[in-house]
Amino acid sequence: MSLTTLELCAGGGGQAIGLERAGFSHAGLVELDKNCCRTLRLNRPEWTIEEGDLRTFDASNYVGVDLVSGGLPCPPFSVAGKQLGENDERNLFPAGLRIIEQVKPKAVMIENVRGILDAVFEDYRKFIAGRLAESGYWTDWRLFNASDFGVPQLRPRVVFVAIRKGLADGFVWPEAGLLTPKTVGDTLYDLMAARGWKGAHAWRDRANEIAPTVVGGSLKHGGPDLGPTRARRAWAALDVDGIGIANEAPDADFVGIPRLTVRMVARIQGFPDDWQFSGGKTAAYRQVGNAFPPPVAHAVASQIRLCLVRKRVFALAG
Repeated sequence: MSLTTLELCAGGGGQAIGLERAGFSHAGLVELDKNCCRTLRLNRPEWTIEEGDLRTFDASNYVGVDLVSGGLPCPPFSVAGKQLGENDERNLFPAGLRIIEQVKPKAVMIENVRGILDAVFEDYRKFIAGRLAESGYWTDWRLFNASDFGVPQLRPRVVFVAIRKGLADGFVWPEAGLLTPKTVGDTLYDLMAARGWKGAHAWRDRANEIAPTVVGGSLKHGGPDLGPTRARRAWAALDVDGIGIANEAPDADFVGIPRLTVRMVARIQGFPDDWQFSGGKTAAYRQVGNAFPPPVAHAVASQIRLCLVRKRVFALAG
C-alpha cells in the first residue's frame, strides 16, 4: 500500500533514503540549503523539492499526507553548543508543529540530537507532546545508536514519533542491536585501496573499531574535517587523520596517516555509494556529516509504516 510523506529540513537525503526504503513515497521535501536541494534533485529528479525557509512554508498542498518527517536543526539542543533550546533562533520545532497541525498526518517522525533528552529540556518536551496530544496524537521519544543498526559509527540520535490516537496501539519501536557493524577498516578498505595504496591492507588491520561520531559543522562554524580535538584523537586511534578531508584515496606510494574522502565518510554514515552530493568539498561534507543515517531512518519508518498499513487492512476487512 502506498504511503506518502512530507519531509522537513531534508538536508542531503539521509532520512529520505531511509523513508524510501521503508516504502514511503515523497510528496514533497522542504529544505533551505541550495546545495542540499541540488543533491536531492540530482539523485531523485522526480521528487518535489520545496526550496525555502520552513518558518514561512505553506503546507496547504500537502494536507492529508500519511507522515510528516524531518530532521529539525540540532544546535539548539546540542551539548556542543549553548543549549538555548526554544530560545535559539535556529529552533524550528514551532514551525514543525504548525505544519503538522496544518497537514494533519497520520504519523510524525522527527530526528534530533541526544541533548534534547537532557533534563533542562523536559518542560519543552512536555510542551511538544502536550500540543500534539491536543491535536489527537500519541507521542514518544527514543534514543538510538546508529551502530545498533549496522552503521559503523557511534552516533546517538533521538527519534520523536507521534501517531494519531486510534492508530498508535500497533506501533512498536524497532529492536536495536540485531546488526553488528563492521570496523572502519573493513568498511572502507576497498575505497582506501582504490588507487593501489600499498599500505591499505595494514591500515585495515589498524582501523579495527567502529568510528566515533561524524561531526558535520554548520554554516557559521566548522569545515571539512572530522570534528573538534577530542574527535580527532578518536580518529587518530583508528589511524585516520581527522584534520581535513581528502580529495581522493591515497596513491600507491602514500606514506603516513590517511584522510577520509567525502565518499568514505558517506559510507560510514550509511549512505549508498551511488548517492551523489552537490557542491564543493566543504558543502558535500556538511551534508554527509549532518545527516540522519539511512539505516536508522529505515528501521523506525518501517515500524511506522507497518503500524499504519495494519490499521488500514483491518479497517478494510471490517
